[in-house]
Amino acid sequence: MKQIVIFASGSGSNAENLITYFKNTQNIRVVAVLTNNPHAKVLDRCKNLNVSGLSFNRTSFYDTTHVESLLISLNPDLIVLAGFLWKFPDNLIAFFPNKIINIHPALLPKYGGKGMYGMHVHQAVVANKETETGITTHYVNEHYDEGAIIFQAKCAVNSSDTPEDVAAKIHKLEMLHFPKVVEQLLDSVVSNSEFHKS
Repeated sequence: MKQIVIFASGSGSNAENLITYFKNTQNIRVVAVLTNNPHAKVLDRCKNLNVSGLSFNRTSFYDTTHVESLLISLNPDLIVLAGFLWKFPDNLIAFFPNKIINIHPALLPKYGGKGMYGMHVHQAVVANKETETGITTHYVNEHYDEGAIIFQAKCAVNSSDTPEDVAAKIHKLEMLHFPKVVEQLLDSVVSNSEFHKS
């Protein structure tokens, strides 16, 4: 059984989508969702879906081995950041090489970096009169949004689109593609610690 641990900071629609997608599969499961926000709606979603939902604070994430120890005990084949807003610590990236991925609501390398998340991205896309945008799934490294790109999907941006319109288009792309990308990555695992990189 391949095991996924999700990190999320807010609503958790991507987390719920992943949990639901893999619920009826034989060999892949979301075993836990971790959040840095004790009031995040994702915890309610976890409760409704019978998946363990846990919150942690900045100290336990950056200054102790609490989260690291928890992850080691969970033994994930893949760690998925789905709307997780904190920078992942170097020690965790080193401990789980090529096992941590993130989904970003733009076509990286455009509109990436610190502070570029959610509506901030969509507002920038509209303000710069982009004709297309999309989603990027990438490996996580020590720099915001700079890890190797795994997958991208595009959508058109019309001149009349508001940031909210763009957000809706991005949401559809995420719901459609993200679980499939995660599944393909896990199918390509050759051992507990190594991925084939495409």
